Amino acid sequence: MADIVQNDIITVTPLALTKVRSLMEEKQLEGYGLRVFVAGGGCSGFQYGMAFENNIQESDTVLTQDGVKVIVDPVSYEYIIGATIDFVDNLMGGGFRIDNPNAVSTCGCGSSFRTKDGKGAPEEAAGGCGTCSTH
Repeated sequence: MADIVQNDIITVTPLALTKVRSLMEEKQLEGYGLRVFVAGGGCSGFQYGMAFENNIQESDTVLTQDGVKVIVDPVSYEYIIGATIDFVDNLMGGGFRIDNPNAVSTCGCGSSFRTKDGKGAPEEAAGGCGTCSTH
C-alpha cells in the first residue's frame, strides 16, 4: 500500500475536505477514509463512486490530504489520475463533483464519463440523460 502525502493523483478542494470531515464526524467514522472509485455504467460508460471505508487493501493507493485519507484501487487509479474533487452547494442542490482531465465526454448528471482512449460507451450508444458534452 502506498501512502502519499504530496500528490498529483487526486486533489481534494478545501471545501470538499471540510464536507468529508463533517460527514465522517456526523456518522462517527473515526479511522475511515474516502474511497474514490470508477465503475462501469452510467450515461457515458463509466461512473464515479465514493464511499467511506476503513478496509484498505494492500494494492490500494492511500493519499493523505490535510488529515483526510483518500483511497484509490489500482483499476480506478488510471482513470482518475489528476482529477479534482470539489463540493458544490448552490440553489439547485449540492454534492461532490469530480473534474477529471482523463474524460473527453461527460454526462450532464456529472457522475458519468468516457475517456480519451475510447473506453466507456461510444457517444451514439451512451443513452442516459442525453446531456453529454465534449470537453
